[in-house]
Amino acid sequence: MPAENDEVPETLATYLRLRGLEPSPRAKRRRRRRGADDENQPFTSGRDPKGVGDVLDALTHDSGWDEPLARADLVRRWAEVAGADTAQHTRPVALAEGMLTVQCDSTAWAKQLQLMRAQILTQTLQRFPDAGVSSIRFIGPDVPSWKWGPRAVPGRGPRDTYG
Repeated sequence: MPAENDEVPETLATYLRLRGLEPSPRAKRRRRRRGADDENQPFTSGRDPKGVGDVLDALTHDSGWDEPLARADLVRRWAEVAGADTAQHTRPVALAEGMLTVQCDSTAWAKQLQLMRAQILTQTLQRFPDAGVSSIRFIGPDVPSWKWGPRAVPGRGPRDTYG
C-alpha cells in the first residue's frame, strides 16, 4: 500500500493543476520571457513609430556627428547669426580649438564686429551649442604677402628701394 499512498498525492496534484487550482511549474516555463530585445516584440513601447527627424537625431548622436554637423550648420546659417547685412561683408573661415575666425571685407568691418563680439558670440552659443565655439576672432581681408613663396628671400625684399 505504500506505493498507492505515494501515487495519491501526485494524482491529486495533477487533478488540481488540470482544474487550474494550482499553478503548474510547466506553465511558468511556457510564459514568454522578455529580455533585452523588447523593442523587437510586437505591441511594446519600443515599437511605436518614430519620425524621420527623431531617427536621424538618434543616429547622429550615437555616431558622434553632433559637433561636425553643428559646425556645418553654423557656416551655412551664418546670415541668421550675424544678420543679413553683416553676413554680406563677412564669412566664417576657420573653427579650431573653440576659436571661430571670421574674415571681413575690410578692416573697418573687422573693427566694428570686434565691438559687437559679445552679441554675436551669444547668438552663436544659443543657436549652435554643440558647435564648440568659445570665442570669435574677426580678421581683415587677405592681402598678398611678399614674404612667403618659393622665391622669398630673407630681409626686406623688393620693398627696400621704396621711398
